[in-house]
Amino acid sequence: MVKINENFLTMKKNYLFIDIAKRLKAFTAANPDKPLIKMGIGDVTLPLAPVVVEAIKKAADEMGVKETFRGYEDSGSGYDFLKEAIAGYYKSFGVSLNLSDIRVNDGAKADCGNIVDIFGDGNTILVTDPAYPVYVDSNVMAGREVIYADSNEENGFAAMPDDSVHADIIYLCSPNNPTGSVYTKAQLKEWVDYALKNEAVIIFDSAYEAFISDPDLPRSIYAVEGAKKCAIEMCSLSKTAGFTGTRCGYTIIPEELIVKASDGSDVSLAQIWGRRQGSKFNGVSYPIQRGAEAVFTPEGQKQTHEAIDYYRRNAKVMADALTELGIKFTGGINSPYIWLKCPNGMGSWEFFDYLLNNIQVVGTPGEGFGKNGAGWFRLTAFGTYENTVEAMRRFKELLK
Repeated sequence: MVKINENFLTMKKNYLFIDIAKRLKAFTAANPDKPLIKMGIGDVTLPLAPVVVEAIKKAADEMGVKETFRGYEDSGSGYDFLKEAIAGYYKSFGVSLNLSDIRVNDGAKADCGNIVDIFGDGNTILVTDPAYPVYVDSNVMAGREVIYADSNEENGFAAMPDDSVHADIIYLCSPNNPTGSVYTKAQLKEWVDYALKNEAVIIFDSAYEAFISDPDLPRSIYAVEGAKKCAIEMCSLSKTAGFTGTRCGYTIIPEELIVKASDGSDVSLAQIWGRRQGSKFNGVSYPIQRGAEAVFTPEGQKQTHEAIDYYRRNAKVMADALTELGIKFTGGINSPYIWLKCPNGMGSWEFFDYLLNNIQVVGTPGEGFGKNGAGWFRLTAFGTYENTVEAMRRFKELLK
């Protein structure tokens, strides 16, 4: 008889956003005359930058000519032209990378979930709560123990390490999804020191680093001394350059990141991740990698930052409205997310239904991100400006 992975049976039946989609489908079926303004899922609404589109088109044309056609990529870890562009981008904010440190992927979510393949089942996983669900789900699927560090109102939704607690693998996200908080360099140094002391590995999700405008805030964990000895960094072009539908990102595993095997020998995490990927991943398509390369050109940076500024303006519209209403929130600055405290003591799913039924505005209940999300609610700045303005007008009319 076939045996299933029964760890799946311990999980919630549906992924958070599938549950939300089902509620919205039911509401729309019952209320076809009430169109929704969706501010829940962090999907972008602006198109790809023109320079990116042209690069993809040109590369696609190359694929139709015998002399420039490309088949399997030799390494599966990304073409050097893209790795060089990524390394140059990191150098622009003071971080030096070797090309061998960089591995191109089809988006950060996949690598966040798959990276656990290279770690043993006996590891203790530390996740800051609330958190992006994939951090927890991918480890629960593998039957690992997950413990939590509380990110809450008292600490500004920026959990810090507890020396009395041991962890082997630590998930951090800054700017944070869902709370919009951003770790300072000093705070990240505490996490790096904790990881080195515990011989732990930090998995650092920097998917929203391009939204950081404060020059004093680190855009990479490698801005912190010692981080290359204990941290894996993952980033995505989904939010920074609109690649949600084209899929491209990168994972950085420095050569300095060495761990011990059970026999005491040194093991390179970059080497075993490369072995895993060689068996299970065939790389990102050539046209998409050329499009990604274009993101890091001067014109690509200009055009993609125009889109980021558009979303920043949306965030300001939301922040101004909530401030006017006297509703407490975090995020909105250095982050595309607004994390607001549900008014009048409402629960987060209660507030979800309240907004849906009264003003047809959709957000994400904080409880879906962990216990510390209870009573909190996430809105994204990735909608259109017109919808954002209208949603906040409805907010003020309903909650004033």
